[in-house]
Amino acid sequence: MSRPKVLYIPPQSHTDRVFRPEMFQRMCEQFDVTINPREEQYTAEQVAEEIAGYDGLVTGWGSPGMSDAALENADRLKIIAHSAGSVKFLVTPEQIEKVLLPRDIVIFSANHAIAYNVAETAVGMLISIPRRFADFHHALRSTRQWGYHDIPPSGQFLQGATVGVVAASKVGREVIRMLQPFDCTILLHDPFVSAAQAKEWGVELVELNDLFARSDMVTLHLPSIPSTNHMIGAEQLRLLRDGATLVNTSRGSVLDEAALYEEAKDGRILVALDVTDPEPPKPDNPLLPLPNVYLTPHTSGAGHYGYLMIGKQTVEALEARFAGKPVPNAVPLDKWEILA
Repeated sequence: MSRPKVLYIPPQSHTDRVFRPEMFQRMCEQFDVTINPREEQYTAEQVAEEIAGYDGLVTGWGSPGMSDAALENADRLKIIAHSAGSVKFLVTPEQIEKVLLPRDIVIFSANHAIAYNVAETAVGMLISIPRRFADFHHALRSTRQWGYHDIPPSGQFLQGATVGVVAASKVGREVIRMLQPFDCTILLHDPFVSAAQAKEWGVELVELNDLFARSDMVTLHLPSIPSTNHMIGAEQLRLLRDGATLVNTSRGSVLDEAALYEEAKDGRILVALDVTDPEPPKPDNPLLPLPNVYLTPHTSGAGHYGYLMIGKQTVEALEARFAGKPVPNAVPLDKWEILA
């Protein structure tokens, strides 16, 4: 019996980043894999020229979207396994309706693997920002004096806090899982989550404004789609209690930065942003000088653990598809519009 044929188009640098050697070998032993021999990325035209006869296509960061010609030529394609995060660039809603759904072509995304890294960053910020680790470090380094250096102390840290999670995305769900040992009360706002799911996760489903009014800390995990643009604005930010911590590791567009500045400018709240709008922030962004606003350059998704899980999950997706089993982390094509 012939092995399924897989066209693997990411360059070697991508392979080295997300696959353990033994995991890449496992893929090559199970399937008839054609590997990109160049360091350059494939073009859409190259995919269209080569895709005929392949059962699977593996894409990654920098891969092109699927052209109509590529999908027309993909006579045996059963799965597009994206060994990276967002797949919104790969296909259009029209291609989903006309080609993918009628032909039962599955799209897999390894965004859950990246979610591990982002969730760890978010929880790390929830721990470190209220404790002002960076402020104490810089004060001690600059003054060589032991003490508080007029840094406002906080008594409410992560343990025992009420934490508001906005959106049970894959990152949001990982944050909820990671928070379990901290004896937190976890509030969740997500209109797509049922009461049964919330009970299973040990969280309380609440309205958005209620979450901001009750939380000691809030962490945002919304997708960047038209309906979430500036979803967190002046109305919500005013409800944050004095000394509250706000973390955003999702996308800058979900947060109204002008409204955030108004609430943060006097030091009333602590803010950690791994993302901004635009990105990178303009040099005159008024948030940059504020000592109570901590910014990192969109680094939350980085890390060996999550990156190497990408390769593992990609191989597992191919294995499941060619065995006729449900594909873990298959993209729900019927929910394409609300995907990040």
